[in-house]
Amino acid sequence: MSSDYLHGQFLIAMPGMGDPRFERAVIYMCAHTSDGAMGLIINKPMDDLLLGDLLHRLGLLPAEESNTIHLPQERYRQPVFTGGPVEPGRGFVLHSLDYRLEEGTLEVDFQVGLTASLDILHDLVQGRGPRQMMLALGYAGWAPGQLEGELQQNAWLTAPADEDILFHLPPEERYAAALRKIGIDPGSLSSFTGHA
Repeated sequence: MSSDYLHGQFLIAMPGMGDPRFERAVIYMCAHTSDGAMGLIINKPMDDLLLGDLLHRLGLLPAEESNTIHLPQERYRQPVFTGGPVEPGRGFVLHSLDYRLEEGTLEVDFQVGLTASLDILHDLVQGRGPRQMMLALGYAGWAPGQLEGELQQNAWLTAPADEDILFHLPPEERYAAALRKIGIDPGSLSSFTGHA
């Protein structure tokens, strides 16, 4: 795989992106090859949907917890993210690699996996889920060569991914933190105009 590919890195939207769906977005890149690219926006939580609410809607959490349910309150209250405009009804879980499904987990890098199977949510409520995780509905996708073109037009910056930003930092702080990771002051960047 070429070192030019961005899987396992952050894409950071430049000011002037032009597409409101990606304004101030930080995207964790899950796959990038000559066939295209796929990633999840990690800093846009859905307004009224928490992980526990989604688990209830899917019938994975009963109205009253039983002895087989092990979902800590902080996990219940985790936000569900808008991962991107493609397939917005489909769920994707980014997680630490202490959890793997043999037939369902894509190892993005040596620290983070991507699982899109309901099995991870079943395991989560049984206390067998990953130590760290975030769930997004939908994803951001690019056709072959499309992302490369957007990068040439300065629509995106790239940065090394960071587990702390990905799993621990409050969503509203992730954009500035990703910029600081590559030595950019978010305040100075906002004064530039971009061409997307």
